[in-house]
Amino acid sequence: MYAFPVLLGDIGGTNARFAVLPAPGEPVHLLPRTLTAQTPSPVEAIRIALEGYEGAAPRSAMIAVATRVDAPAIRLTNAHWMIDAEAIGKALGLQRVSLVNDYTPVAASVTVLSEERGDLAPLGNVAPAGNGARVVLGPGTGLGAGAIVPVEDRFAILATEAGHMEFGPANEEETAMWPHLERLDGRISGEVVLSGPGLFRIVKALAAHRCVECPFTRPNDVLEAARQGDELAKGALELFSRWLGRYAGDLALTFESSGGVFIAGGIAPRMVDILQNGGFREAFNRKAPHRAWAERVPAYVIVNPEPALQGLAALVTNPQQFVFQSQGWSAA
Repeated sequence: MYAFPVLLGDIGGTNARFAVLPAPGEPVHLLPRTLTAQTPSPVEAIRIALEGYEGAAPRSAMIAVATRVDAPAIRLTNAHWMIDAEAIGKALGLQRVSLVNDYTPVAASVTVLSEERGDLAPLGNVAPAGNGARVVLGPGTGLGAGAIVPVEDRFAILATEAGHMEFGPANEEETAMWPHLERLDGRISGEVVLSGPGLFRIVKALAAHRCVECPFTRPNDVLEAARQGDELAKGALELFSRWLGRYAGDLALTFESSGGVFIAGGIAPRMVDILQNGGFREAFNRKAPHRAWAERVPAYVIVNPEPALQGLAALVTNPQQFVFQSQGWSAA
């Protein structure tokens, strides 16, 4: 059990988001976010976030981290921070600090978010999600993925590194473009193309394939230019949408996720209309010999701005409802 108030943290490669849950059932008190690249350590980031907080001091913490959580002290995949549960606990005078993979609370969040409250934007016209397994994924600084599976009266949450699975071309056009894609360590994984940096790799490769100059210098430029009608940027986003649909559909097959697929991260909420009107759903459904099954699987973009923090609140409030892997430290 967790001693309240509980500090909640969602630490990614770009942003560190924090909140305080004063007591079970109370609203989450959001704190100012910090940039990981501009803050020397997670302890310093937490102290900065708490500067304007006037409530009771946190007594325990659960922190989601964008990397594999296999020890109580771990290094971020896409940033320089070391996340050390004991160091955080002792520096802040906490009784307990738990570390979880960043997609563990995103998976938990789908048990409390709803389309009716405006937390979810549907992708395609299908029946409402059922009670089966659910997949969560999210292109952002990297590509996170996980699943939540009902087991009797509890939910088992599976954190994965599925974003690092190999990703390849599926038609002649993509095959011709593939040599122009930048590789990381000689590989093209899902994360290499389905992330913020991945969108930039796509537009550069598409420009090279079309034998035109790429005028963009960052992923946000591509999103902004597409809104203004730039053909190269629109083409890159159409590819991103189609590839995200293919990847999401593959994860749906992997986990038999009749309960739905939920897309989080920093990119998808900014291009909901493109995902709704582009090639996402066709690529998601194109899973012969299981196309008929895929067509019935609902898919959503999570548009709630802080699903991980909402999921962390659910985990610390009802820990007996969930089964998940964690690492941590306790003062006792």
